[in-house]
Amino acid sequence: MSGKLAGKVIIVTGGSTGIGRAAALRCAAEGAKVVVADVNTVDAPATVEEITRAGGAARFIKTNVADGNEVRDMVAATVEAYGRLDGAFNNAGIEGAFTNIMKMSEADFDRTIAVNLRGAWLCLKYQIEQLVSQGTGGSLVSTASVAGLIGTRGASAYCASKHGVVGITKSVALEFARKKIRVNAVCPGVIRTAMVQRLIEEGGVKEEYLVGQEPMDRLGEPREIADAVAWLLSEESSFVTGVALPVDGGYIAQ
Repeated sequence: MSGKLAGKVIIVTGGSTGIGRAAALRCAAEGAKVVVADVNTVDAPATVEEITRAGGAARFIKTNVADGNEVRDMVAATVEAYGRLDGAFNNAGIEGAFTNIMKMSEADFDRTIAVNLRGAWLCLKYQIEQLVSQGTGGSLVSTASVAGLIGTRGASAYCASKHGVVGITKSVALEFARKKIRVNAVCPGVIRTAMVQRLIEEGGVKEEYLVGQEPMDRLGEPREIADAVAWLLSEESSFVTGVALPVDGGYIAQ
């Protein structure tokens, strides 16, 4: 690794599994001190343990990103532990219910919006407060999705939440560009994660169908999203802000 995040303090929400875990490991490998924030009290500490075994610095902070008090406390605890904040990957999210709008309950819709959209907004709010108070600038990345750029049948709540993340990203990037705070989003395509596996096993979608939708004729891997996130968090992307970056094997180029 190049050490592109050496000395930086990075929060990764939803860092217990999948894309979040891959990003936490990649940030640590690039020299960052990593805070893994998640409601998952089993897999998130395991991510931290893997980082520390490899000689990195990391800690776990149990956090429900839909709760503003917990998000505020997460940022405060990060600063208490490491003295500062330099960036974050706001990745925590859920797929919610995959069904048509007539069958989707209001509770399913509300929960998806609360975690995916409100959670991203709260994280940006309290992270930016800290970065502004430091006066040092920083880089914040949120997980949107290709479903934040196009529509998907049976996923109205999920699409709404991810379109919202893209909108928040662009607006907040403009609000704080002169404070040297960069705000971007990644838009993964179909990635081989537990979420996609659940869609295959419980949603009746065949893996062959998903692969067939990808121009590169394969699913993406979590590490490929982590590579993009590490770049956006680093100074290598110093003139990039307000971007919703597809990492999708060409999916939305079709």
